[in-house]
Amino acid sequence: MSSTESPSVPAASVLPRVAPVRVGEGERLRSVRLPGVTLSVRSRRPGREALPPALYVHGLGGSSQNWSSLMAELDGVVDSEAVDLPGFGDSPPPDDGDYSVTGHARAVIRYLDAAGRGPVHLFGNSLGGAVTTRVAAVRPDLVRSLTLVSPALPELRVQRTAVPTALLGVPGIAALFTRITREWTAEQRVRGVMALCYGDPGRVSPEAFQLAVEELERRLRLPYFWDAMARSARGIVNAYTLGGQHGLWRQAERVLAPTLLIYGGRDQLVGFRMAHRAARAFRGSRLLSLPDAGHVAMMEYPDLVADAFRDLLARADGGGERAAAGTGAGS
Repeated sequence: MSSTESPSVPAASVLPRVAPVRVGEGERLRSVRLPGVTLSVRSRRPGREALPPALYVHGLGGSSQNWSSLMAELDGVVDSEAVDLPGFGDSPPPDDGDYSVTGHARAVIRYLDAAGRGPVHLFGNSLGGAVTTRVAAVRPDLVRSLTLVSPALPELRVQRTAVPTALLGVPGIAALFTRITREWTAEQRVRGVMALCYGDPGRVSPEAFQLAVEELERRLRLPYFWDAMARSARGIVNAYTLGGQHGLWRQAERVLAPTLLIYGGRDQLVGFRMAHRAARAFRGSRLLSLPDAGHVAMMEYPDLVADAFRDLLARADGGGERAAAGTGAGS
């Protein structure tokens, strides 16, 4: 594995010339070259020595920045890294063009194997929840615990508000959507995404909104932006149709790691009704329901998600001492 660090320029040299990716206070960004893929990895300086490692995986259309608030909350508890999946954030497309859930999981596994950080506390949101479920099922040796925020697991009755996102995976729809929305400003697009993803978009500060606009403007200049979105959306839909041992629900049943499930009562993309099915599928899991949260609870309520994770550590075998040492208090 080779890597280069760059706090002010795009991490991957193969990216087109666009505005630099934002790196928050206390964070660093580096590019990691692996067989068939180059990943951008965001990290924070550990709050103390010998902390257990954690890796965070974002959802469709997201990036490692989605985890910045939670990573800051967990300073002193875990040694945090968040990855940009291939084609998202500051990571270029995969060499083979594979944006399936399995393809994304393979990229995460390659990184963990190369970094030698496993087993890690693995976090996933939405698409990242499906990806990390697959990682935990096929490579239990790499996963110490699993925290899923609104994971994209198969639903028989998909919410009506989630249908447009799923339709992005239909060939030609992304190009049609691009033409239809050509005149939309970045502000309009961000406002629409926040209305879909947040339980209460009013919780987003003006500064955070402006940063989101600037990041979207950067991404829209990338020639592969819509292709990565469309192919990854298609990957989720395809994963929903898989049966047998490759089905995501079957793989959820195979997960051995202690699992924390977090669902938002105002989630318009993943049905809140799926929470109890997930709790049954992941053996011995803990469920946190946040009635006012939407699809990205780790961004809306990072303090509550962090508290729930500390509690997971405290209740897991051997986790109590680590959690107490890292926080000074349990929850």
